[in-house]
Amino acid sequence: MIDLELDDGLAVITIDRPEARNAISLATMGELEKALDAAAGAGALVVRGAGDRAFVSGGDLKELAALRTEDEATGMALRMRQICDRIADFPAPVVAALNGHALGGGAEVAVAADIRVAADDIKIGFTQSTLAIMPAWGGAERLADLVGRGRALLLAGTGVTLGAAEAERLGLLDRVLPRAEFDAGWRALARSLATPPARAIKYVMSDGVGAEESARTFARLWVADEHWAAVERATKRTR
Repeated sequence: MIDLELDDGLAVITIDRPEARNAISLATMGELEKALDAAAGAGALVVRGAGDRAFVSGGDLKELAALRTEDEATGMALRMRQICDRIADFPAPVVAALNGHALGGGAEVAVAADIRVAADDIKIGFTQSTLAIMPAWGGAERLADLVGRGRALLLAGTGVTLGAAEAERLGLLDRVLPRAEFDAGWRALARSLATPPARAIKYVMSDGVGAEESARTFARLWVADEHWAAVERATKRTR
């Protein structure tokens, strides 16, 4: 089950499959596609798992074990990769809120987000190699972008799992919060990013955006009423 919360510009997608530790099934993929469609236009997007044990525990092995041909495996991999690409390409900031462990495909979903916030007791790992396979949803490439090619090969090639503090040190996680502060913390962070400037910053960081388009994006913010209202507030504070 996928739950979508729309709250004043913030969209929160929750993967809620407690019986499978929030694993991704084929039906889950379809629900994720629909949720991403419905979240269009949000100022920020959060992807999280339900409960406190698992963010996403990977693919649903009980179901996906039925895929026995190369064509079937290719089709599944491409479909979920396209979903992760949609998360990565979402036009507003995307936060992965790691409420629990992110293993295998769960780590791939996490690195598709712009920012990863985690509770301090979670583990994260690209554990596919322990099943004699590799990340199939774009996670290897995104991991290399985050931590470097050699370190990514070491992590994904050995299938090691990392605690939150070590993952933060390596740059795999962006912020680690005490468990008691986690729910309030990720929501406050996401809200702070649900703004036109944050959306614009994400856009100009995209490949192919040159200096002129970056300047024009800045100029559109400059002439907006929100900018001048903020200038007025700042001026009053300094008087």
